[in-house]
Amino acid sequence: MKKNLINALLFLFALAVFTGCKKDEYERIQIVKMISVKEMRALPVGMTKAVQAKRTGKIYIYNNYLFINEPNEGIHIYNNTNPSVPVNVGFLQIPGNVDLAVHNNILYADNFIDLLAFDISNMNNIKQVKRVTDVFNQLYSAGAEKYLYTYKDTLVKKQTYKKGMFYDAAYFSNASSQGGSSGQGGSMARFTLMNDYLYTVGMNKLSLFDVKTASNPTFLKAINLDWGVETIFPHENKLFIGTNRGMHIFSTTDPANPVKLSTYSHIFACDPVVVQGKYAYVTLRTGNLCRQASNQLEVVDIEDPTKPQQIAVYPMQNPHGLSTIGDNLFLCEGNYGIKSFSIANKTKIADNMLQHLSNVKSFDVIAGPKSLIVTGDDGVYQFNYNNAANLTQLSVIKVQL
Repeated sequence: MKKNLINALLFLFALAVFTGCKKDEYERIQIVKMISVKEMRALPVGMTKAVQAKRTGKIYIYNNYLFINEPNEGIHIYNNTNPSVPVNVGFLQIPGNVDLAVHNNILYADNFIDLLAFDISNMNNIKQVKRVTDVFNQLYSAGAEKYLYTYKDTLVKKQTYKKGMFYDAAYFSNASSQGGSSGQGGSMARFTLMNDYLYTVGMNKLSLFDVKTASNPTFLKAINLDWGVETIFPHENKLFIGTNRGMHIFSTTDPANPVKLSTYSHIFACDPVVVQGKYAYVTLRTGNLCRQASNQLEVVDIEDPTKPQQIAVYPMQNPHGLSTIGDNLFLCEGNYGIKSFSIANKTKIADNMLQHLSNVKSFDVIAGPKSLIVTGDDGVYQFNYNNAANLTQLSVIKVQL
């Protein structure tokens, strides 16, 4: 009875958020409901035939493969040997999944409150090798009975939001740039790998997993952080954790025991961060849970990680994810497109925009070894970026409308 009442209230809440707004075209939204932990663990998990994504979430590259998360559904796997012709090879069904990372041919993914590990050494025979239970417990409901919030897509008229907030599933769980035996993900990551450890962030926690034996991830501990944690990025034995109030810097000199070095504070804002050399690049934006924010790019000197110093601020339209390589920065502007900048002069970045592709909706970006990979509402684009001032589209993986 209690469960049915909660479901009804959540359904009405979802409808209320989208009532009274101007309607002009269809879009997918999520209706919130609840499910017991027992029911969750009985849901099917594993490889199915290749299908077209309905929505795109996190992106991740490992060897010649491109992984595209479909929030709360699972991971689409593409053979990306030729970025001009990516081949859809299958769908890894994982209910409640929004994040992933890969280390030594083992793919780690969240399954609501659990961490799953899959052996992907044979892409034609992907196998689940471990489940680590109850490690992402920010999704638990209150009370003695264990229930989870879940999300179901439905098609409605497109809305112009005027009041209220609606939960974005990606807010609950989000992989960063790694090298060596690990893969490479985007700046909106909540999973990252470093020194044979998997680090994940939730709403208010940094969690650690020992993955020295990749197929046997072992949960070590969780470190409490302030509420509003959003992203994590690794760089030179440090973790840069983006929150809606600032950026935490942790030392991983002892990778099993991260130590907080400092916090760079800013106004209330959504906050992905990437790091190159002695500089961190942070985007702040309005929208979703960040309505009080400004839209801007900040450059922070982190040469002394105990005393991060802002050196420049640049106004943007609605910046989301970003990626740097060499003297170039690629910045996603949401519905306003994607921009490339020269960052050779940190105090003149706004004066050195190289290109603005206004027709590409963009959420996150990876400057990979073969292509620039951009994900947005309408699909995943790949560009040749040998010339950052003249991006050339190689392919696009469209979502099912």
